[in-house]
Amino acid sequence: MSSTSWVDQAEARLAAAGRKRGGARRAVLELLGGERCALSALEIEDALRGSSSRRVSRASVYRILDELERLHLVQRVEIGQAMVRYERVCAEEGHHHHLVCDECGGRDALLRPGARAGDHRPKRARAARGLRA
Repeated sequence: MSSTSWVDQAEARLAAAGRKRGGARRAVLELLGGERCALSALEIEDALRGSSSRRVSRASVYRILDELERLHLVQRVEIGQAMVRYERVCAEEGHHHHLVCDECGGRDALLRPGARAGDHRPKRARAARGLRA
């Protein structure tokens, strides 16, 4: 699913739930729609501060993420570093794991062909030195 169609689908689901359109929510949706991996609320706030003409407060980011999670548009991802991250829910992409660099904290989605939502049998993967699955 393209990021544009995910954003459109998310806005349609929000409208069906009786939510009004908002610039802050649209900015968060567009950011998440274009991301390949999970982001923390602070990372979302920082990214929006740098790229969006609209300032979105941290409290708004958290409220928007809570709302999106309640509607199953994003999911919480805990990949260590004592921080919760959020990523869009996209059925076409299926279930996946994340690689995390032990040295710099960098992360990437590990997409496994044929993986399905609810498939929690992780394959141990070491794509590069310092990364863990």
